[in-house]
Amino acid sequence: MPKADIHPEWYPEAKVICNGEVVMTVGSTQPEINVDVWSGNHPFYTGTQKMIDTEGRVDRFLRKYGMLSSTSDDQK
Repeated sequence: MPKADIHPEWYPEAKVICNGEVVMTVGSTQPEINVDVWSGNHPFYTGTQKMIDTEGRVDRFLRKYGMLSSTSDDQK
């Protein structure tokens, strides 16, 4: 028999709030959930995602493990 009064209160219609507006409702142990990012404004889901290699991490990785060919170094 499960113990009584040990589980948190369940809110079946908890509001998920992003930038001051309700974006969806979900079941939760909190009545309101404030988020900064959700699928409606995340770049991956909105199609505005950019792949940026600002520090040359890929090239640095390839050089470190000897996978970078000499022709790609000459093109820079």
